[in-house]
Amino acid sequence: MRKRILAGLLLGATFLPALQGCVPVVVAGATAGALATIDRRSLGTQTEDETIEWKASARVGEKLGDKIHVNYTSYNRKVLMSGEVYSADQKPEAERIVSLVPNVAAVYNELVVGPTSSFTERSNDSFITSKVKSRSVDSGKYNPVHVKVVTEAGVVFLMGLVTQAEADSAINVARTTGGVKKVVNLFEIIEPAKARELDVTHSNNNSKAPEEKVQ
Repeated sequence: MRKRILAGLLLGATFLPALQGCVPVVVAGATAGALATIDRRSLGTQTEDETIEWKASARVGEKLGDKIHVNYTSYNRKVLMSGEVYSADQKPEAERIVSLVPNVAAVYNELVVGPTSSFTERSNDSFITSKVKSRSVDSGKYNPVHVKVVTEAGVVFLMGLVTQAEADSAINVARTTGGVKKVVNLFEIIEPAKARELDVTHSNNNSKAPEEKVQ
């Protein structure tokens, strides 16, 4: 039962951002809130990551226009840029712009010079991401909430604060998922003791939250 609930939250987080309308927005917010409480990043860092993503998108869009297709994924202040640009000089320029966004610690520039991907190709990437997340839950070897999965043109990028054992398991799940062409490891490796410390800290904070609201 717990696996089914977790899988539902993860898949909801994958597909809901693409939907429009008031109800999906509300549901997406609830889903994100549920997952945020067990994230190894602090709530402050999660908020910072979201701010970095929209600032990066706005600044690159302002400078390079809207004909390019770039996705920005910030995790623990490290930004993955994936997608397509139509000229070779745009790739380093986009990276330069993103690196100047406040609080960005590092930039992983995985942009490809070429034609913009189609709706069908992007839908297929979303499907691959959902399969990786679902299989992560089924594996039972790590908490999939701690692993950020991004798919671009069949290439799966993995981000997160994980132990080496968790990273190895997540990479194996992604590599053996149908449709995956390549796996790029962007994990930040932490010691098991640090992982337990972060998990306990968030657990304690969550248990105190209801009492703080009552006061």
